[in-house]
Amino acid sequence: MVTPVGAASSATSTQTSSGSEATTAEKSATLNYESFLKLLVAQMKNQDPTEPMDSAQQMAQLATFSQVEQTIKTNKNFESLLQRTSLQEANSVIGRTVTSEDGKITGVVKEVTLYNDGIVAKLDSGEKLVIGPGVKISETKT
Repeated sequence: MVTPVGAASSATSTQTSSGSEATTAEKSATLNYESFLKLLVAQMKNQDPTEPMDSAQQMAQLATFSQVEQTIKTNKNFESLLQRTSLQEANSVIGRTVTSEDGKITGVVKEVTLYNDGIVAKLDSGEKLVIGPGVKISETKT
């Protein structure tokens, strides 16, 4: 299993996460974008006046780097949306009865742990169950 993003219990349903993958990519792209601009300025300062740089090629390079930067921002927003959806999904199983695909594990969910690749429910019996395909979730009978 991977490192937990956070944990939720029946008492609290809010979680925070760092979104470190998007932040790292954003910093890397910013560094590369800044490096590109520095290189471009240096290239313009040192170009041969009799053979200046092709402006169309220069604009194409700038447009490409701008597009990469926008893609990274979009990915960051998408990751945030996925995290919120995962939190809602985790919160929705607390207090409900879950049964494993093979029927061997069943119980009421007391708390959940949210991982990057899924949700693990801790049941009232102390057992843990990965919430995934084949798991049955039903209303708890009172």
